[in-house]
Amino acid sequence: MKSIHEKNGLDAASGGITLIDAHHHLWNLDTHHYPWLKNYDPDSFLGDYTSLMQNYLPEDYAQDSSGHRILATVHCEADHDYSDEVAETRWVHQQAERYGFPNAVVPHIWFHQDNSEEILLGHLKFPLVRGIRSKPVTAPSPDQVARVQGVSGSMQDDKWLSGFSLLEKYHLSWDLRVPFWHLEEAAEVAKAFPDTRIVLNHMGFPWDRSENGLAIWRKGMQALADCPNVLVKVSELGLKDRPWTVECNRSVVLETTELFGMDRCMFASNFPVAGLKISYDQLVNNLAEILDGYSSSQREAFFWRNAKAFYRIEL
Repeated sequence: MKSIHEKNGLDAASGGITLIDAHHHLWNLDTHHYPWLKNYDPDSFLGDYTSLMQNYLPEDYAQDSSGHRILATVHCEADHDYSDEVAETRWVHQQAERYGFPNAVVPHIWFHQDNSEEILLGHLKFPLVRGIRSKPVTAPSPDQVARVQGVSGSMQDDKWLSGFSLLEKYHLSWDLRVPFWHLEEAAEVAKAFPDTRIVLNHMGFPWDRSENGLAIWRKGMQALADCPNVLVKVSELGLKDRPWTVECNRSVVLETTELFGMDRCMFASNFPVAGLKISYDQLVNNLAEILDGYSSSQREAFFWRNAKAFYRIEL
């Protein structure tokens, strides 16, 4: 199996880890509109992300990931202009035709809007589409969750749930992205749709590492782990107020792998966003260090086999 670097005539990593990257982004700001990359939000959970406000193309990803043997990648929607959602999917497929990656694509639709199925069918004209990421309405903090429950676009909204049912109809998965104080609600959706495959993005964002914050996160993670149709991406562990270190993230990573089992966890870089806190090479090496106690077959499942199966990637 050739790596993406070999396919593009680049030097293949002599060492490093063989992997499939289950979550990264590409964007061309010269030709497409990404509102968050044009209008800086000082209140973003990312902190200062001005360095992201430039093109991130396949060549950039290949350079960042060159220390490891990347068999395939999954492109996840990057908050492209939602008035023309299919444009991002079209552009990503053009990159795949030229560079041999991404090898699976997760675009966006709004589940609660009247044109959900129309937009979905537009995405499905492109062969690499494997799932959908649609972010439900969420509260800005744990103490405000009740205020958004049941509103339009929330996970209790009948219209949102009707749109969500399109995933099962078209044999697609859901990339779930909510902060940790909404994980239990997401588990209720997972239980209501047991035949829809779901993958939690970014470990449910365990941003609050206080005892109380982690208690809320653990409760939600347990609820999702109890749903056999839910997997999890171990990704985006950067915190706004501290660096990415093994010491800081070891416990939340190991709690996640113990809750879900290594057969339901997958590596995802979230580059270039994760690059605000850590290099690609160090990210992979840090996770490998944290998971050193697992067997070689378990680590192989984590780093590439689970993503290959979940996103139906042909190598």
